[in-house]
Amino acid sequence: MPPEQVTVLGECVADAFTAPDSAPGELALRVLPGGGPANTAVALARLGTPTRLLARLSQDAFGRLFRARLEASGVDLSAAVPAAEPSTLAVADLDEQGSAGYSFHAEGTADFQWTRAELARVDLTSAACVHSGSLALVRAPGAEAVEEFLQRAAATASVCLDPNVRPLLVAPEVYRERLPRWCRLADVLRLSEDDLALLRPGADPARACDDWHAAGVPLVVLTRGARGVLLSLDGERAELPAPPAEIVDTVGAGDAFTGGMLHRLAGRGLLGGRLTGLRLAEVVEAAEFAGRVAALTCEVRGPNPPWGSSLTEPAGAAPGPTGAVRNALGEAHRER
Repeated sequence: MPPEQVTVLGECVADAFTAPDSAPGELALRVLPGGGPANTAVALARLGTPTRLLARLSQDAFGRLFRARLEASGVDLSAAVPAAEPSTLAVADLDEQGSAGYSFHAEGTADFQWTRAELARVDLTSAACVHSGSLALVRAPGAEAVEEFLQRAAATASVCLDPNVRPLLVAPEVYRERLPRWCRLADVLRLSEDDLALLRPGADPARACDDWHAAGVPLVVLTRGARGVLLSLDGERAELPAPPAEIVDTVGAGDAFTGGMLHRLAGRGLLGGRLTGLRLAEVVEAAEFAGRVAALTCEVRGPNPPWGSSLTEPAGAAPGPTGAVRNALGEAHRER
């Protein structure tokens, strides 16, 4: 059997939400451990995939919160770096319509200070896949070291990238300039329709997928919230509907989807190398499972993905596409 471990590289962020019942003259905050890469690592580990997180964990109160959540979820932190810098903080403020405005406190924080020496110590022998993205890929001074590490990882493992564009911290132009390089080293590009709008304003999704395939990435996964997901494997495409869910909030749903998809692909022995033998039917089956993981995440507050025990399949069920997945496969088509 090929290695099934997934290594995740990226930030942990303290997500602070303003409490509506703050006393006059006070501001109460409810803080949840988050950050896209950390959320993905938690989802993978809870589902049962051996998962290692490469993170720079601050020694402050938020860092201790991150560590407790990750360890309780089964994430391997043996390669995490104890950092002297403070944790990254994001504060969300809800207006009367329930829309959130964010302020970020990320200058000089632990997540983005990666050095080549820190990453050179990482052993990739057991990694079938390395997943990264978000701010760690673009924030100085560590971004260059992270990208070089991913280039090394691509020699032996599948590489999955999620740009998770954050225009309040990094201009979209920075992502656009680097995306062709990322496509050359990545095997999976997972992005949201919000990312697409920022990276390719007004672009047709299929055309964007074709351009990214031409740049080198075999598999593009575009999540579209309630409208489901678009899958494109070297131009062969399928669309899946979003599974039904009683929405509490959508925080961390995209990260949970990524975790569910990589969990399924790793468990089938499909990760490792450039995915040259991957078939669309296998991608669709993994995405259908990932949609269930994301839906369950939406049904609870915050980035709290489910455990594998809540997704147990019926006894005797054969692996492979069923139900909505078969329907989606019937709509799959090749566009060149």
